[in-house]
Amino acid sequence: MNKISIVGLNSEKSWLVKDIMDLGVVEVSSQDSKLADPEWLSYVKKDGNEDAVLNYDSKISKINDVLITLEGYDTSKKPLFSTRRLVSSKEFDSMVDNINDVEGNVAKVVELSKSYNNLCSEQNKLETSILSLKPWVKYELPLEFRETIYTSIFIGVVPSVIDVDRLKSDLDQETDKYVIDILASDKEQYYITTICLTKEKDDVYEVLKQFGFNNAEFKDLTGTASENIALYEKRLKEISESKSAIEKNFSEYVQYKEEIQAYYDYLTIEKDKNKILGNMLKTDTTFYLQGWIPDSSKEQIGSVLKKYECWFEISEPEEGEPYPILLNNNSFSQPFESITELYSLPSPTSIDPTSIMAPFYMMFFGLMLADVGYGAIISGACFIILRKFNIEGNLKKMMKMFFYCGLATIFWGIMFGSYFGDALTTIARVMFNGDFAIKPIWINPITEPMTLLIFSLLFGVVHLFVGMGIKAYMDIRDGHPLDALFDIGFWYGFIIGIALWLFGNSVIAGSNVVGKWMTIVFGIGLILTQGREKEGLISKLFSGVLSLYGITSYLSDVLSYSRLLALGLATGVISSVVSVLGSLGGTGIFASILLVVVLLIGHTFNIAINSLGTFVHAARLQYVEFFGKFYEGGGDAFNPFMKKTKYIKITK
Repeated sequence: MNKISIVGLNSEKSWLVKDIMDLGVVEVSSQDSKLADPEWLSYVKKDGNEDAVLNYDSKISKINDVLITLEGYDTSKKPLFSTRRLVSSKEFDSMVDNINDVEGNVAKVVELSKSYNNLCSEQNKLETSILSLKPWVKYELPLEFRETIYTSIFIGVVPSVIDVDRLKSDLDQETDKYVIDILASDKEQYYITTICLTKEKDDVYEVLKQFGFNNAEFKDLTGTASENIALYEKRLKEISESKSAIEKNFSEYVQYKEEIQAYYDYLTIEKDKNKILGNMLKTDTTFYLQGWIPDSSKEQIGSVLKKYECWFEISEPEEGEPYPILLNNNSFSQPFESITELYSLPSPTSIDPTSIMAPFYMMFFGLMLADVGYGAIISGACFIILRKFNIEGNLKKMMKMFFYCGLATIFWGIMFGSYFGDALTTIARVMFNGDFAIKPIWINPITEPMTLLIFSLLFGVVHLFVGMGIKAYMDIRDGHPLDALFDIGFWYGFIIGIALWLFGNSVIAGSNVVGKWMTIVFGIGLILTQGREKEGLISKLFSGVLSLYGITSYLSDVLSYSRLLALGLATGVISSVVSVLGSLGGTGIFASILLVVVLLIGHTFNIAINSLGTFVHAARLQYVEFFGKFYEGGGDAFNPFMKKTKYIKITK
């Protein structure tokens, strides 16, 4: 990554910004820190037009709402994956030429949406009013009618927990000239009316209050509850008809969806052009821009800058200066960048581990799933998706990665003789009463688990040693070769020595003696060097002795690779169980049908659950065991200034 500084004329700025955006190779850095420097501030001021950016944001938000609305009425067949349409630059320019027509359609849809929302709001309000009036349907007097010359009427509610008989009894003690009617009730309250003499209304009301009575308010309503409900229901019917008419209009505007999407992308591009100006500085006649470009883009950006007669300087980052990270791997390793990105991008002082990690991840995945049928399904599905859909970004990387992992699954399936487990053998026995089996090229993990366990642990040791080797490379690269020797080389010797001492004789006679002396020599080396940062001889030696306890950490890391065996066995055992369950029907037509059904369901479940587990555990071995030996994350992704469209991919 290189730093680039550019000075140009304001008169050329808009065209230069457009060309830089088309290139898509420059990350423009914010220059706010320079504005805090009095020396810079005396010459320059911040560029940009925040009002224009806000205006574009407002338009984009409105169009997004329009597209969401139209999407709800688009009855066309939706693809499995949403991808951007490929449109040439010339075609895109012609699409946005008719902006006035598109804006007109957008305005009409916005107006329709506004009317539709108002109708929905009124509908909700009316439905709520109907619900509130339904308990009063039996009340036959107008709701606004509360008294006559000689009587008063109380309309309201009391809690459902009260004793109604006691309420009537208390009213009886005050007067015998009243009528109380319970119109309705629910879980919370009784809906009541009480008619009494006006001269006794205070006494009656006092009794009602003692039972939690609350007056019911019917704002601005006249007539009975039934009459009002009838009016509301009539209006609801009108609203429903109006909504149907608007929905029909929405459907008619679906045909303009692609034009509106192009307009959305056009506004996004224009907004980004204005927004990026906020990261630039300017004088009355010139502008200043600073950013980052990949090494491979020097010539491209140079030719554009020369075209506009700009002054520019391209330089290496200063020591310790942070810079954005752009992963750059070959076609095989690139899909596995998604695994690295899931963890964290490497810091500027670290190293991109993707190309080294990729073969390990692929083989670990295949070893844990290890079935020819499963691998063929995974690779076949990914291949079809990649060929049929124009997917992009991380999804495309993941599809390619799983394609490779599927191939590794096929490889290990052949090695272990697993073709949907032993489904072929079971099918031959149940359907054809035959005896058919495909023997493994290497071993059957279910009958020889110890062999696979030893292989898994050895595979893990290789993986860990590669990680330690990368750390040694980084130390040498950074000018610390002795650190590489003491912290990596000595541990290599110590670990290999212990392994030879304990197990060497079972492979090469007499190698245990070599292992013993390697352990002693490199152990002494570790004691003498691992405390070198400490003060004082005793502290150095004490820290060195304690460092030998680190062997337990390495042992723990190695044992972690036993999951390669565990998940591989899980896949194989479940496959075998599926075959056993499917063969329980014996032989014949019905047994064959039962077998097919059980195999379909069982293997669908097995491939789904174990593919997920394999993906997670293969990543876990990279993140914890492998990255733990050398990796420093926390890098910021390279974010170039480019056309970041949502619906259309503009090609040249």
